[in-house]
Amino acid sequence: MSIDLQQPRQHDIVSNSIQIAGVAGGAFEANFNYRVHEGHDEVVGSFMAGDGTGGHGQFQITVDVSGASFQLDRLFVEVFHTSPNDGAELDKVIVPVVHGPRIVPGYRVYLEHVVQPGETLWGIATHHYGAGNLHHRLVAANPGTITNPDLIHPGDVIRVPQT
Repeated sequence: MSIDLQQPRQHDIVSNSIQIAGVAGGAFEANFNYRVHEGHDEVVGSFMAGDGTGGHGQFQITVDVSGASFQLDRLFVEVFHTSPNDGAELDKVIVPVVHGPRIVPGYRVYLEHVVQPGETLWGIATHHYGAGNLHHRLVAANPGTITNPDLIHPGDVIRVPQT
């Protein structure tokens, strides 16, 4: 039994419509579950993949999280199957993602900005948002790249969330 979650990837910026895709199989009756949460609220559901006899198949679903009352910009996408014996969640895959609408209201896409020598997050935020004090958006959108907001490097590729 296995789950290969190919989308979203770790630290992807997602909208209120999250694409979950990959390959799965070997589960009881080929039924899998998903959960999108941040510790306060969650969206759950299920889907079919494979054939229930050990075969594996692709899956792709779209999960609408617009009705959730997420308080944080960090979400977790979980995919698993449930044991028919005791209800345990098996082969769970957990992927942390960034919820774009919590960073920029009306989030749709992001731009990529390559850091140039001498640039600061304040300056990049001023250029893209018109206000340097919005640099926190850049920090939130780039957890894998910006580990220290006071230290960015030329050549770093920073995602800039847009409406």
